[in-house]
Amino acid sequence: MLVHLDSRSDLDVIVRPLLESWRAARAQVARHEQAIRGAVRADPRCQLMMTAPGVGYLTALSFVGAIGDAATFRSGRTAAAWIGLTPRRYQSGTINLQGRISRQGDKLLRSYLYEAAAHILTRARADSALRRWGLRLRERIGFKRANVAVTRKLAVVLHAMWRSGRPFEAERVVPA
Repeated sequence: MLVHLDSRSDLDVIVRPLLESWRAARAQVARHEQAIRGAVRADPRCQLMMTAPGVGYLTALSFVGAIGDAATFRSGRTAAAWIGLTPRRYQSGTINLQGRISRQGDKLLRSYLYEAAAHILTRARADSALRRWGLRLRERIGFKRANVAVTRKLAVVLHAMWRSGRPFEAERVVPA
């Protein structure tokens, strides 16, 4: 970063206000982040979500905030579809094609879940049935497609955890 500028410099007139604005914005972001962390600590639903690997406070808060009530969706499959994690279908006559994910629903939540799934596949130290399933899938179809599949399954698992009130169980994974 900028350590020190000579006060007589012409550059100082331009850079100093920008640097002060940047510092103020950074301090404000830190205050908001603390408030968010406090809200997550106080919410038992978020605490429950954070028992799943890769799910941090932003992912948990986004999941709870986007869905609102676990009873909104009858199953995790419908929740995953609402988030936009199910494949599109093209059907006409005898043609039945499965396409890419629909990308409907909350884009930010989908991206947080995608990052959580990437963590499960790459950096998670704890072994789980979900991780083993994802790694087997990665060998067959590649990282990106396996990551999307783990993302979808993670959404289903989080919804099931929320409805049951039970924390993540490493050896229990819902069927794909």
